[in-house]
Amino acid sequence: MQQDVERDLLRSIEDLKQSEVRSLVDSRIREFKETGDRSSREIFKELCFCMLCANYAAERSMQIQGAVGDGFLTLSESQLRNRLKSLGYRFPNVRSGYIVEARSYKDSLKDITASFSDESKAREWLIRNIKGIGPKEASHFLRNIGYTDLAILDFHVINVLARHGLIEKPKTLTRRRYLEIEELLRRIAREADLNLAELDLYLWYMETGKVLK
Repeated sequence: MQQDVERDLLRSIEDLKQSEVRSLVDSRIREFKETGDRSSREIFKELCFCMLCANYAAERSMQIQGAVGDGFLTLSESQLRNRLKSLGYRFPNVRSGYIVEARSYKDSLKDITASFSDESKAREWLIRNIKGIGPKEASHFLRNIGYTDLAILDFHVINVLARHGLIEKPKTLTRRRYLEIEELLRRIAREADLNLAELDLYLWYMETGKVLK
């Protein structure tokens, strides 16, 4: 039964791979690699975007990222909080604090993440050292700077897997359950001849009709 439902999902992914969606996914993957080649400060701004995305819409977070720009690097906590408020962001108080606190890594973040040969160890470092970053946010950030072997378990991906009968939708996503679902996705990615970064974009498209970041 598990194999049957996996095959159903794999057929849906294969259909998308044969459509115009593939060029959108490939283009977005190239953008991620280009972001990873930029300076540590540019990479830090991508971390800020991923912080904003937690429990908030990705498209609105992208708009806010563009509006704030270098303010993620320079604004005081109160200035950043007010800027996020003015842009209609849902969590201006706590997230402005997290971002300002994380600035201690703005000039070293690129070297730190690049120092890990294992992507999961880079993720663990982010979780341990940057407040406001959990497994999903760390995986999101690393994917957005060119890493390819970590799963981003947001509710869109969870919904696709649950709808296909591959998992029961968890009430809370513990670390253990996160890693279990990640292994499921890793197996699906191998069967689909994709990496996890590519698979995430296809699953996102299946749920939203969009290929974002």
